[in-house]
Amino acid sequence: MSAIKLTIDGQEIEVAPGTTILEAARQLGIDIPTFCHDPELPPNGACRICVVEVEKARALVASCVAPVGPDMVVHTESERGVKARKNNLSLMLANHPLDCITCEKTGECKLQDYCYRYGVASTEFEGEVKNLPYDDTNEFFLRDMNKCILCGICVGKDQLVVGAGAIDFSKRGFTTNVSPGFEDPIEESSCVFCGMCIDNCPVGALIPKYVTGKGRPWQTESVPAVCPYCSLGCNINLHVKDNEVIGVSPVMESPVNRGHLCVQGKFGWDFVHSGDRVTAPMVKTNGVFVEVSWEEALDYIVDNIKEIQSRYGADALMGLSSPKISNEESYLFQKLVRSLGTNNVDSYSKHCHASAVDGMMDAFGNAATTNSINEVAATGAVLVIGSNPAESHPILDYRVREAARNGAELIIATPDTIGLVDVSTAYLPLKEGTEVALLNAMANVIISEGLHDQDFVDKRTEGFAELKKAVDQYSPAYAAGITGLGEEEIRSAARAYASAEKAVIVSDACAGEYIGGADFVRALANLAMLTGNVGKEATGVYVPYGENNLQGMTDMGVLPNIATGYQHLKEKAVRDKFSKAWGVEISETPGMTVAEAFAGGKNTSIKAMYIMGENPVTCGGGSPEVVDYLNNLEFLVVQDIFMTETAALADVVLPQAAFAEKLGTYTNTERRVQLSQPALEPPGEVFPDWAVLVELAEWLGFEWDYAGPEEIFEEIASLTPDYSGISYQRLAEEGLQWPCPDADHPGTKFLHEEEFSRGKGLLSAVAYKPEALPVKGGHAAVSTTGAYPVCQCLSESLSKRSVIKAFKQAALSGS
Repeated sequence: MSAIKLTIDGQEIEVAPGTTILEAARQLGIDIPTFCHDPELPPNGACRICVVEVEKARALVASCVAPVGPDMVVHTESERGVKARKNNLSLMLANHPLDCITCEKTGECKLQDYCYRYGVASTEFEGEVKNLPYDDTNEFFLRDMNKCILCGICVGKDQLVVGAGAIDFSKRGFTTNVSPGFEDPIEESSCVFCGMCIDNCPVGALIPKYVTGKGRPWQTESVPAVCPYCSLGCNINLHVKDNEVIGVSPVMESPVNRGHLCVQGKFGWDFVHSGDRVTAPMVKTNGVFVEVSWEEALDYIVDNIKEIQSRYGADALMGLSSPKISNEESYLFQKLVRSLGTNNVDSYSKHCHASAVDGMMDAFGNAATTNSINEVAATGAVLVIGSNPAESHPILDYRVREAARNGAELIIATPDTIGLVDVSTAYLPLKEGTEVALLNAMANVIISEGLHDQDFVDKRTEGFAELKKAVDQYSPAYAAGITGLGEEEIRSAARAYASAEKAVIVSDACAGEYIGGADFVRALANLAMLTGNVGKEATGVYVPYGENNLQGMTDMGVLPNIATGYQHLKEKAVRDKFSKAWGVEISETPGMTVAEAFAGGKNTSIKAMYIMGENPVTCGGGSPEVVDYLNNLEFLVVQDIFMTETAALADVVLPQAAFAEKLGTYTNTERRVQLSQPALEPPGEVFPDWAVLVELAEWLGFEWDYAGPEEIFEEIASLTPDYSGISYQRLAEEGLQWPCPDADHPGTKFLHEEEFSRGKGLLSAVAYKPEALPVKGGHAAVSTTGAYPVCQCLSESLSKRSVIKAFKQAALSGS
């Protein structure tokens, strides 16, 4: 249909059919007041504060639900409309506490703003008022439902966006209230404490506990930052007063999280003010840590490193970095280790994800998630397997739910019933560890029924004949005997996925460690490539990492044999390139992985280790072998924000700055490089990690001269083709997704559009191998998602009840 022309407050506009009057007005920059309207929720029309006058209409219309019509003439501030709004506001005030002077919402309260705008100072209506109990029983926020205006936004967000189903309208008429079922305490409900209700409440009914009495909105500074938790990299604002973070809110216009957060991002930040922070360098003397000056600590470190180098050679040194530090710090860390003459640089954390990396690299030639997070919402089918995103990556869970609301087929294949099952079109409760058999059976159905994209397979992939032969035996009947599913369940799932115009697969980078290794991820890639669901928008394979900058850390070359941007150091040209840029000779000897190093036990060739922001003791599940290994080192330096179990074993402990105390970039799972600003001055003798690394390098005799993180990033961009077009100036506006080869490039929304990173995608013949769920790489399996275990180092942070405690205990230290 053609566009509809109408006039609003004397301004003409053409909009698409189905556009509401409110939406059209906002396109013109006209502000119509609203309480109950939210763009991502179904139109409500309950509060009537948005009523406008439409010429020739008999009554005022609610602009949030009324569609535009041809030649419509709308008046948003007519005398009649304003009178109705004043009357609505007066009715609200009749049953609303007027404690605005002390209310924490003052300055951000819509009711207050609209009363001011329309001159409503009091109410002429008198009668019974609500007298509901004040609820301060949960640890995260306060509930004063006497201030609730029943707009319903919190209910919509809870039920549709988050899917928690914790609250709804209860009772009727005057006694209507928003509460958990049977008006139970919110702590005993299914609430996941994401804070979305708080961030969207237009009045002071819901207030975070941490802000009370700390300061008014106009007294605080809002500093943009990147959430330090999972790899989705949500954009947040840190609200700061007197060098203290007193609140966090989501960036509403963020292209990543679109104003959404989870419990970690909303409430899990106060570890930065913990009294348990390491705030000065410490050297262990006679088994006891003693605080020393930076000069003493650096001198002691340099003497020991040089001594070990002279006795054993450079390959007796090793550095373990963290996926919680910035790109600039990761880059400098591996640069320092390699400048010392060894490629022994790695991260303990990344070994949780090694299988996913191997599988994605084999299939596509690139280990990054193929598409952007928000594309999930626009797809036609979603297969969730090997993951419970509500626990591991909640924002991704929200996007899957959005896809379901938009009509997508949602197929859940998990041993246990996860939350997404409630909105799924098909649930496949397969036996644990049989995912590869199911995926092969789906491939069997897709091929045998001719549902595969033969043109895509012929032009873009290799290995089809081998894959077809391998999956021939995985008939639905055969796979049913392995998975415990019905034959028709398997066929229906395969048809639903393959028949969709666009489809995505959602899994988890940790899953491969426990359910088939890299073969599991290769099997995911097989399905995507068979159906042509790679290399275009709203398709792809999502295997997000656990930590916030694991993608960036690997981009920066914190790998034994890989430099920045996955440039392989086995190639002389790459070594020469970095040798020239850094003014040192890059070793041609392959580096040692952390798994190889720890496998050496007491006979290890590693004699000294520098660990930044990692806690191998905890990540190893408290393994005595890990403790023995670290104790057996001749020299151990640990840099962390807390005195972790690993730091307690060190000879030297250096303090580390938290994410809120430093400038830097982080790269999320969709390859989006984002700039995070410092909001606080570090405590005590704490300095940003980049500054410590530069100082240590200079003490070691290297001529490093950086004015700050921006100069470091410029060097990264000059050496890393995928980052070449990214700069702080561009990132100040919005994050950019690599590859971004030049300053005019907009960034790459999804990968593999014309060809895969390896040329042709590899269809792999993989087999189901019946075996118990393993405990790999020294990682203890702790199930927090019901079906899929995660590393001990992440398990506490995934509990909504203990997230703040977990952070204080450094469960994710190094951020």
